Amino acid sequence: MKRFFISAFLIVSAAVFVFSQTRETAASYYEAGQASMLEEDWYAAAENFEECLRLNPAHAESTASLAECFYALGEFDQALSWVRKARTLARGNMGLANLEAFVLIALGRLDAASSVINDVLSREPYNKEALFVQAELSVARGRAGDAVLSYTDAVRRYPDDRRVLISLAMVLGSLGEIDAARGYIERAIERYPEDYRVYYYAAYLDAQGGFFPSAARYAERALSLKPGYPPARSLLASVRYRAGQYNIASRLADESIAADRNDVFAWYLKGLSSIQMNRFQDAVSVLSIASAIDPNDEFVRIALEDTIIRTTNLEDPIRSSWADYHFARARDFTSRNLYGEALFEYRRGLRINPYAADRREYADLLRLQGYPSRYLEELKFMQDLGLASQTVNDAVEAYDSLLRDAVFRQWSVDPVLLASRHWNIAVFASPSDSAFYHADASFIAAGFIKDILSHDRNISPMNLELRQSSYAGAFRTAREAGADYFLIVSVSENDRDISMKGEMFTARTGSAAASFSSYRTGPDRLRNASRNLLDQLNNALPFRAELIKRRSARGLIDKGKADGIAPGTVFEIVRKGRVSLQSEGIGLVYSPEDVAGSIIIEAIDDEIAMGTLTRSGFFDRIAEGDELVIPKEVIDASAGNTPPETYADLELQNLLRTIR
Repeated sequence: MKRFFISAFLIVSAAVFVFSQTRETAASYYEAGQASMLEEDWYAAAENFEECLRLNPAHAESTASLAECFYALGEFDQALSWVRKARTLARGNMGLANLEAFVLIALGRLDAASSVINDVLSREPYNKEALFVQAELSVARGRAGDAVLSYTDAVRRYPDDRRVLISLAMVLGSLGEIDAARGYIERAIERYPEDYRVYYYAAYLDAQGGFFPSAARYAERALSLKPGYPPARSLLASVRYRAGQYNIASRLADESIAADRNDVFAWYLKGLSSIQMNRFQDAVSVLSIASAIDPNDEFVRIALEDTIIRTTNLEDPIRSSWADYHFARARDFTSRNLYGEALFEYRRGLRINPYAADRREYADLLRLQGYPSRYLEELKFMQDLGLASQTVNDAVEAYDSLLRDAVFRQWSVDPVLLASRHWNIAVFASPSDSAFYHADASFIAAGFIKDILSHDRNISPMNLELRQSSYAGAFRTAREAGADYFLIVSVSENDRDISMKGEMFTARTGSAAASFSSYRTGPDRLRNASRNLLDQLNNALPFRAELIKRRSARGLIDKGKADGIAPGTVFEIVRKGRVSLQSEGIGLVYSPEDVAGSIIIEAIDDEIAMGTLTRSGFFDRIAEGDELVIPKEVIDASAGNTPPETYADLELQNLLRTIR
C-alpha cells in the first residue's frame, strides 16, 4: 500500500512537472511572438503564437495576437476567425470587440462593424480604441469629415497619444487641409522624436501636399532610425520620382529589388523612371519583368503597352507579342458570349498592333452584334492593309451586295468619312496624386481613359498633355485649346480595390460641370472602373447630331444604330451655330426662336440615319449643318435625381489600418 501511494505521488508529481513545463514553454512562445510583433515581423510572430496554441489551445492572449498578425498581413477572413475564437475565451474583453470591428471594416461588412462598436460604446463611452474604430468606420463610409470630429474629440482626451495625432493628420491631409495636418504631425514628432513610424507618416503627408524636400528628409530620418524599413524606402523612391529625381528614384528601386526580387512596385517605379529619362528600351525590359512577376497588375501592363505604342514602329514584333494577350482574352470572352468585353479587348489589342490578322475576328464580332456596315468597313480596311485572304475578299463582295439598299448607298455617302464627334473633352491627371501603391496612378488611369475615348463615337479626347501642375493650369490649357469640358482624373487604391473619380469642368468658364465616381475590386479593377466612369460621362452628355444632307423633305444625320438611334425617334433641329453650352453643369442652351424644325427617324444604318423633316413656322429654315438635339420636354421627363455615389478613400483606409 505504501508503495502504491509512493507511485501515485510520483505520477502526479511528474504530471504537474510536465504541465508546468508546458505552461512555461507556451509562455515562452507567446513572449517570442510579442517580440516579433514589436519588430513587425508578422510571419515569425504568427509562427510563435501558433506553436503556443498547439501546446495550450486555451491561451486567449495568443489567439488574440494571432488575429492581429493576420489583420496586419491583410488576411482578414483568417483574422476574423481567430478574433472570434479569442472572444469566446475572454468574454467581455472590449479590446477584442474593437479588433473584431476593425476586421469587419476591412472586410467591408460595415453594418456588422457598426453593431459591434455601438455595443462597446454603450458599455464604455470613452473607450479610446472604440473611438478609432468609429473614425475608421466613417472613412469607410466615405464620410471623412465625421472621422475628423471623432479624432478631434480623441485628441482632446488624449493630447499626447501618437496614434491619435497621426490619424487625425492623415484624415485632414486627405481632405486637403495640409497645414492643419502638418501641425498635428509636428506635435507627434515633438513628443516621439525617436519613433521611425512618426517620420514615415510625416513623409507621406508632405509628399501628399507636394512638399518633396521635407518629405524626403522625413523618409530618410525614418530609414536612419530603422534601416531597410521597406515602406519608408518605397515612399522615398516615390518622392524622388515625383520630384523629378529619376536617377535617385531608380537607384532606390534597385535597393528594394535587391531586398526582394518580387517587389513589383519597385520594378514598376524603376520602369517609370526609365521612361522619364527617355530610356525606352530599358523601360520595356524592366516593365516586362514586373508584368511577369504579377501578370494581373494593370498599371504595369498599361504603362508598358503605352510605352510600346509611343516608341516603337508599327511593324515591331514586340507589338504582336503584347497585343496577343488581349486577343486571347477577347476570344475567351467571346466563347462566353460576353461580346461587350470581347470588343473592348479586341480594340485594345488592335491599338497595340493595328496590322494583326485578329482584326478579322473583331469584324466578325461586329457582324454578330448586328452591325453589317461596320463589319464591311473593317474588312475593307484589311484589304487596304494587305491582310485580306480570299475569304475576306469573298465576304466583302457578299456584303457589298447585301447592303445595296442600305441608307448610305441610297444617299451615296461614305459613313466613315461622315463620322463626327460632337464633344471635345480634355483629360488630365490629378496633380495631387499621392500614389501609396503605384506612382503616377492618376496619370496612368487618365491616359487609359483617353485611349478608351479614342474609340468613342461622340467624344473626341483632345491631344493635350495629361500632366498639369494645378487646376488653374488645366483650366488654361483646356480653354485655350477650345475644349468643351475638361476632366481631372484621380485614383485611390489599396492592394485589392480601386476608387476612381473624374471631376468635370466647363472649359469656357472653369465652373464645375459634374462629378463621376467608380469603385471596383478584384481582377481588371482599373479597366472596369475606367469604363464605368466613361459610361457615366456618356450618359451625362446631351445627345448631339448634325443634319449632314437634305433632299426636299428628307434628311440624313450623322448618328445611327451604334449611337442608340431607333426608328420613330424625334429630334429638334436648331440652326447652325446657335447651340452653346451651359456655363455651369452639363447642358445645351439655345433659343426657341432658333428651332428650325424637327426630324422623325424612319430608317437607320449602323452609323447614319434618315428621316422626314418638318419645318417650324411658315418659312423653311432647315439647312445642312444644322444641329439635332433631344426636345427639352423629353429631357425633363427622363431626368433623374439620383446623386452620385460616394466611395471611401481607399488609400486613407489602408494608411489608418497601418497605424498601430
